Amino acid sequence: MTQTDIIKKHLKSHKTITTLQAFKDYGITRLASRILELKQSGEKINGQMIQVRNRSGDVVKVKKYFMEK
Repeated sequence: MTQTDIIKKHLKSHKTITTLQAFKDYGITRLASRILELKQSGEKINGQMIQVRNRSGDVVKVKKYFMEK
């Protein structure tokens, strides 16, 4: 199974994913590249910037991806 397949399966079952989740759960470090590959294959994927706290407690912005229905 390719990284792109893993991300597609995750999005279908869990609905959303962030770069941090992709790295922690699957060891995938270039989520944006995998999302682009999915989009190029015809998948309807959008993203939205969200604010989270990093391990230092600072508020940072990350992108959360999700599939359109």
